[in-house]
Amino acid sequence: MFAKHIGNHLLYSFLMGGGPYYLIGRALGPEVGVSIGLCFFLGNAVAGSMYVLGAVETFLDAVPGAGIFKESATSINATSPAGRIEETILSPSLHDLQVYGVVVTILLCFIVFGGVKIINRVAPAFLIPVLFSLFCIFIGIFAAPRHGATPDITGLSFSTFKDNWSPGYNRTNAAGIPDPNGKNDWNFNALVGLFFPAVTGIMAGSNRSASLKDTQRSIPVGTLAATLTTTALYLVSVLLFGALAKRTELLTNRLLTATVAWPVPAIIYVGIILSTLGAALQSMTGAPRLLAAIANDDILPVLKYFRAADGNEPHLATLFTAFICISCVVIGNLDLITPTITMFFLLCYAGVNLSCFLLDLLDAPSWRPRWKFHHWSLSLLGASLCVLIMFLISWSFTVVSLALASLIYYYVSIQGKAGDWGDGFKSAYFQLALRSLRSMGANQVHPKNWYPIPLIFCRPWGKLPENVPCHPKLADFANCMKKKGRGMSIFVSILDGDYCDKAEEAKVACRQLSAYIDYKKCEGVAEIIVARSMTEGFRGIVQTMGLGNLKPNIVVMRYPEIWREENLREIPETFVSIINDCIVANKAVVIVKGLDEWPGEYQKQYGTIDLYWIVRDGGLMLLLSQLLLTKESFESCKIQVFCIAEEDVEAEELKADVKKFLYDLRMQAEVIVVTMNVEGGPQDDSLEAFSGAQRRIAARIAEMKAKKEHDSSSSSSTPLVNEQQVNKFLYTTLKLNSVILRYSRMASVVLISLPPPPLNHPSYFYMEYMDLLVENVPRLLMVRGYRRDVVTLFT
Repeated sequence: MFAKHIGNHLLYSFLMGGGPYYLIGRALGPEVGVSIGLCFFLGNAVAGSMYVLGAVETFLDAVPGAGIFKESATSINATSPAGRIEETILSPSLHDLQVYGVVVTILLCFIVFGGVKIINRVAPAFLIPVLFSLFCIFIGIFAAPRHGATPDITGLSFSTFKDNWSPGYNRTNAAGIPDPNGKNDWNFNALVGLFFPAVTGIMAGSNRSASLKDTQRSIPVGTLAATLTTTALYLVSVLLFGALAKRTELLTNRLLTATVAWPVPAIIYVGIILSTLGAALQSMTGAPRLLAAIANDDILPVLKYFRAADGNEPHLATLFTAFICISCVVIGNLDLITPTITMFFLLCYAGVNLSCFLLDLLDAPSWRPRWKFHHWSLSLLGASLCVLIMFLISWSFTVVSLALASLIYYYVSIQGKAGDWGDGFKSAYFQLALRSLRSMGANQVHPKNWYPIPLIFCRPWGKLPENVPCHPKLADFANCMKKKGRGMSIFVSILDGDYCDKAEEAKVACRQLSAYIDYKKCEGVAEIIVARSMTEGFRGIVQTMGLGNLKPNIVVMRYPEIWREENLREIPETFVSIINDCIVANKAVVIVKGLDEWPGEYQKQYGTIDLYWIVRDGGLMLLLSQLLLTKESFESCKIQVFCIAEEDVEAEELKADVKKFLYDLRMQAEVIVVTMNVEGGPQDDSLEAFSGAQRRIAARIAEMKAKKEHDSSSSSSTPLVNEQQVNKFLYTTLKLNSVILRYSRMASVVLISLPPPPLNHPSYFYMEYMDLLVENVPRLLMVRGYRRDVVTLFT
């Protein structure tokens, strides 16, 4: 015990900056740091009660008359390897330990409130008696047996050493007195847990790192020197006392050091009381600062009451620590308290070893330890031994401590605020991502491993509320394209202008967009591109965005329903250019019409999801419909697949083929085959829109003819479109719209193949075609696949 206090007084100062909490938190992340840090705080707080009970028990043994309650007597009648033990031992009453312990804890609490400076001034008063007591003990060992000593104190004897060499464990009562009928059964593992608090000064150097002049040199040298010194002192003490007294004396005399000390036992009583009170004072000073350091990091809002500004005393944290100490003192049993301390300290040491293991194994460029004599395997071995010793000491205490740490970790991960401390797990994720990316190669992903990676084009067609960087429903739609949240979305917006002029504005916009994505609880990343035009910016995005096989494979954007109200030239040209770029880059396209009415996460939809399967798209439309069904808002809907047949005679054959295909894909859907006779008359529902489109296109063609006749260099100008072909496009679109309105007017959502922009047709004409296609359809997805399958018959 004395060697432990030497280590404490030489190295253990007060937790000025969080100690191992900062080490573990900055290496393993805030969740692990806070969970282990709070357990380490509890270990220090409980250790304070252990020291208080040790001081009170020593005082009552030295001055039995000071007891308020009657001492408890324990009759020992047992057989040990040393012979028969028959003796009656008096021990302090449990109530005396509780009363005096509470009073001493309250007095220490008042001293702590005086501040660190006062405690630092009285520290030598605790250290000097410890050193003098050690000196007196070793003098007494070599001088024993002295006049008046009991026969069981033989002095240094090889015969006594030989008799005490073999193990002889005994049962003890609640007061720690050997008792054949005692409830506590001791073995080697239990004694390790009892002894372990005597070696918990190993973290003293890191605890006082904020006050060290040269931390990088002092911590390893001081820690190793203290460890070697105390280890040698413990081993020498065990060997000397094993040769000094018989087993009977070792078992029954709880203050044998005082009995053999030179010149009088009172010196040892004073030394033990002062050393334990000093250690308790340091625990009650260090634990609140550890708690305040955790609270100051603002990871857990519930700890905000324990915050303390720099230079101020953590008074609330001190009161909370005193409450824990008093609660443990009321238990009154030193042997029950020490295993608890052992578990918390071993958990902390396991965290430190795991931190070094992870950092050394990852070997990031920033990992440059000044202490060169280390290897990750030793750290892993140390962490494993810590956990193994925990289970060897007491599996029940281990399960409780690990469960407590796990609960704190879960609570921090759910309720805590995110903190990026550059921890080792982030580095591990980065290296794992790099390895996974390299292992995927550049080959196409197999359809059964295909995931949608949507590129969400945030550039709005129109105005958005201030400080809203993206249409609110785009994030909801992006979540609908993922199964159980698995997958990644890339939210992209383009700023018009010069990069040098708008670089800072782009960074601010990127942060706003990222925050908005997090607010919408969408798994994705944000990117802001600066380009001279939207067309130029998107062309750069579609070529370069992503790495290897983690490039976006679907472009998602809102249909520009307001294109007539805005610039008649800019929006159609940009819209058509984006679609053409996606086709060239082999990207799928999903255009959402009716985005404002898209249901939220908990807006239940009933009805059908209707698919109008016109062209082969690799199964993307089918896959999207299945993904929609996995969402709570669409889970009550049914899928209907509409197939367009050229003639009535092939309808049944087509229906059978599609049913067989869906059955092989394990997809539940109703198949409906419809015929669309292009040469029939238009439906009344869309006739007005059709007539308006015809008039506008005819007027635009007339303008183009007049311009061509006026242009002297007409030979190099763009040739006029074929009016007959334009009318055919309009008429086909009208018929398809009529079919959709006939069968899917009440559908929850309609999916239809997106027709590509026709060659040599102006962008304005294509917008007219699209407007006619979506006329009176409230919620519609226009889908265009790419040159590969995204569904497969094989699982």
